[in-house]
Amino acid sequence: MHVRRTSSVVTVLAPAKLNLFLEVLGKRADGFHEIETLMVPVRLSDSLSFAPAADGAIRCQCLWHPPRATLRLSQFPRVVLGDDNLAVRAAHLLRTAAGITAGATMQLVKRVPLEAGMAGGSSDAAAALVAANIGWQLNWPLERLSEIAAQLGSDVPFFLSSRPALCTGRGEHVMPLAEMPPLYFVIVKPPAGLSTAEVYRHCRPSAVPHSAQPLIDAWRRGCLADIGRRLHNRLEVAAAEISPTIEQLRGEFNRFDFIGHQMTGSGSAYFGICRHAKQARRLAAALRSRGFAQVFAVAGPN
Repeated sequence: MHVRRTSSVVTVLAPAKLNLFLEVLGKRADGFHEIETLMVPVRLSDSLSFAPAADGAIRCQCLWHPPRATLRLSQFPRVVLGDDNLAVRAAHLLRTAAGITAGATMQLVKRVPLEAGMAGGSSDAAAALVAANIGWQLNWPLERLSEIAAQLGSDVPFFLSSRPALCTGRGEHVMPLAEMPPLYFVIVKPPAGLSTAEVYRHCRPSAVPHSAQPLIDAWRRGCLADIGRRLHNRLEVAAAEISPTIEQLRGEFNRFDFIGHQMTGSGSAYFGICRHAKQARRLAAALRSRGFAQVFAVAGPN
């Protein structure tokens, strides 16, 4: 995560993520699913500003980036507000764990699409932990923040590292990867979102699961063709059973010269890998011309 600090405000950029690989290994006793996933942060970010407050209250104002910058998130009913917002919950949980009574005023500027499988809410929660740790002068190490992050959600610990990582368990066990070659993506977020819980309910784990290691090896070698061939998301079949949009996106991406393409997370966003930034910008423009409103040409790792 990128952090900027002035004398009174800490601002943290909260990146989206893409799943280059996601295998579902089975249902756990705690109700979650055991997974293996390779996640990469990309340069599409929310931003969270944090200022300590002496009155002990924790407040969060949420705004959309243009073209909806003047509209408060209360005009978008799917967005969780108040104490149930993940960033607010993160600040409350850290304050309780630290045994302090400090307050905060946060402003969250949203750019990452909702219900997209890009974990914008989880990234916001991680940003709030990082910002509060600095703003409240707790100076906790990342290992200790990770314990709090895992209580907030399976993807939250990943965002504390801001590096590509192989994640296991329900996603909370994070193994950051060494320096990896850059990748360039085009992401399309269709109008309809998907429920993570519903997609997992429809998912049938394979008796012979795939491994992420061949994809990691291909990425380290910088072999784009192998990376494209080894993309994998077990949840995509389940998502396609729920929403015809996934099959439509697969067909649209097949029309263009992507290295490889697939759904990210539990959807509904869909991405393709490009050879370089110029191709990503060109293919993003082509997809916009076909009527998709939310199209992003981004680079990663962040």
